[in-house]
Amino acid sequence: MADSEIEIRPADFLTVGTVGPRGKRVFYIQGAGGGQLISLILEKIQVEALAAAINELMEDLHARQPLPGDEDPIDLADFNMELRDPIQPEFRVAQIGLGYDEASDLIVIVTQELLVSDSDIDFAEPRTVRFWCSRPLVRALAMYAETVVERGRPDPQKNGRIHYYWT
Repeated sequence: MADSEIEIRPADFLTVGTVGPRGKRVFYIQGAGGGQLISLILEKIQVEALAAAINELMEDLHARQPLPGDEDPIDLADFNMELRDPIQPEFRVAQIGLGYDEASDLIVIVTQELLVSDSDIDFAEPRTVRFWCSRPLVRALAMYAETVVERGRPDPQKNGRIHYYWT
């Protein structure tokens, strides 16, 4: 498969966002660099976990290799965090990983495709997308991801379920 691995290095844009009404939102991670825009579908829990993992990684990086500005407050107004059109997902994400390249001081977010079992597929390799990002961009992503998740319904337990009440 020609496009089994895509690298955006460095990413000059990275965000998460949703499309659809509360309760039926589809979550996306979207990144761009070098004239290429990549959109991927995530689950809400993956967005939450990604934000938590980034925050943990940033704390660890700051302890090991502090850089000026690492703990400065992030102003999301400095970053355009809205999803960009066209939103055409490459795939649904199964796994997300984080890494750090000390030589370039870039953080990588590695996403791997969810493969759905199908009788027509004998052997398939999941596609991978890597977004290589600066520390400030990744910090902004984590902060924005937390706000996107919080925009959901007040009671996520009422996810289209019918609740019966007896009197």
